[in-house]
Amino acid sequence: MNHSPNRPAEGAAAFAGQRVTVAGIGVSGLSAARALARLGAEVTVVDGGDGPAQRARAGQLAAEGIATRLGDGDTLPAGTGLVVTSPGWRPDSPLFAAAAAAGAEVIGDVEVAWRLRRPGPGGEPAPWLAVTGTNGKTTTTRMLASILRAAGLRTAAVGNIGTPLIDVVLGGPGEEAGAAYDVLAVELSSYQLHWAPGLRPHSAAVLNLAPDHLDWHGSMAAYAADKGRIYHGNRVACVYNAADPATEELVRAADVAEGCRAVGFTLGTPGPSQLGVVEDLLVDRAFVRDRQRTAQELAAVSDVRPAAPHNIANALAAAALARAYGVEPAAVREGLRTFRPDAHRITRVAEVAGVTYVDDSKATNTHAALASLSACRPVVWIAGGLAKGAVFDDLVRESAGRLRAAVLLGRDRHLIAAALARHAPDVPVADLDRTDTGAMAEAVREAARLAQPGDTVLLAPACASMDMFTDYSERGDAFAAAVRELATG
Repeated sequence: MNHSPNRPAEGAAAFAGQRVTVAGIGVSGLSAARALARLGAEVTVVDGGDGPAQRARAGQLAAEGIATRLGDGDTLPAGTGLVVTSPGWRPDSPLFAAAAAAGAEVIGDVEVAWRLRRPGPGGEPAPWLAVTGTNGKTTTTRMLASILRAAGLRTAAVGNIGTPLIDVVLGGPGEEAGAAYDVLAVELSSYQLHWAPGLRPHSAAVLNLAPDHLDWHGSMAAYAADKGRIYHGNRVACVYNAADPATEELVRAADVAEGCRAVGFTLGTPGPSQLGVVEDLLVDRAFVRDRQRTAQELAAVSDVRPAAPHNIANALAAAALARAYGVEPAAVREGLRTFRPDAHRITRVAEVAGVTYVDDSKATNTHAALASLSACRPVVWIAGGLAKGAVFDDLVRESAGRLRAAVLLGRDRHLIAAALARHAPDVPVADLDRTDTGAMAEAVREAARLAQPGDTVLLAPACASMDMFTDYSERGDAFAAAVRELATG
């Protein structure tokens, strides 16, 4: 790790009088536009869409004196000195090329929030404990917030989940900005990190790295580099996955504050400066007085629900960040014990005729689906949707021994079918030639026909949902409804 000083926040005054273009009229764009306008910036919001939803939001902004331009997201408004982009806008967008030509800086809403941090009652802005990774970000961030609350700290899980960060750092109406929290648990996507060059968290974790969003980033190297930005400027700990060497490489490449440490987490017995598992206990050999010879018990494996291997890894990463902040072991145990995961993340729906039905609709890529499949045996696997450029050979090869059968649906199901034919030719496959929302009910009926008592029917699609559903939540709800219908006959 390279060492660099922590950079101070720039403050609200830096935006006063600026001519700012906000790219995108979604949730983060609305938050940024309103906040910057309140701080005295001259704001114009641009968006390539011009549908009913965009017009409704534009009407809200117009009532607040904020200009909008719909149907043209490529042209830079004259005089723009700063562009604040919503996370989904690609780096190669013409708007950003125009900004570069005009000498205008391009940043995201996370960077704006970082620059707007203000001192709380203790004299310093609330530190950020940051989490990223291909999978597990939301669960780990929410686990971390649960642990921090158990320690009596004022905190919230924010960033890529919940309330926009700008709103968090500025505070609500009548609330002193920055005074509401002692520390923040911050989930950050690769998109957000790409546009946050000044971010310098207290401590941060990269949970794992697997190919995802490569159409946006352009390459796996660029995707990894954006994930690695989360480590830059860390003051206390860079937390990495000892089972994923790519995450440790990101630590080695990071510019950090003097004294910052690399802390690993592992599902095996931990070495010095690691957290890990000994028998049925989660233990800490990083934040103890003598890490060469001693370990501190933090929690039992049974305190983590569900106790699937990848979720134990999430718990260890959350515990590492909390320990880096000085949280005592008892609060780690209590925070994990009281945490409840969000819906559609390895959620047991029901048992019908001796078969367990599990909803992991959030498994929208191959890495997440592999983790889910690894927690069950034998499995009737329901998969398919939008592949987003994914290749399924490794997933099928590593999971073949667990599969009783597979039921495929969605636009790109043929890619999974081909991988099954190559690497699991003896596994029965039901290929549903339909992409309507009613296909899920048929998929569940087919899975029930193929399953045997003691099996798990697992929805772990390894694909995005938007070919058939609004999002992964709607897909998971459709699965659960079909299972309940099956149960009632």
